[in-house]
Amino acid sequence: MMRLKVLLPTQVLIDQEVTKITAEATNGFFTLLPRHIDFVAPLASGLLSFVTSEGKEEFLAVDEGTLVKRGQEVLISTRNSVRGPDLGKLKQVIVEHFQEVDEHERQVRSATAKLEAEFVQRFIELRER
Repeated sequence: MMRLKVLLPTQVLIDQEVTKITAEATNGFFTLLPRHIDFVAPLASGLLSFVTSEGKEEFLAVDEGTLVKRGQEVLISTRNSVRGPDLGKLKQVIVEHFQEVDEHERQVRSATAKLEAEFVQRFIELRER
């Protein structure tokens, strides 16, 4: 068994025992099993699958990140990840998640534009004095 931990900036998404992990590095796919040597890989954006201790295969969509296997522990650090029970449902979860992220980014861009406009307006007012 291996202990898989998927770490996001604000939470631990997964912390559980697994028997197999398949992921995509920047140079191709690889699979980790419990007796695999210690390993470090930069992850590419894409799918990651793992087999739970009960033998169930689960999937993650991951953003770029880093995977570190040390002993029986596998740490994955990524900026963003979405978990789904199967590929069909994962697609829907990803679509919903990214719609939510897009809306948040639109709000942030709008707030930034307002701040920039206010800054320019105040700068103009200072120059006129």
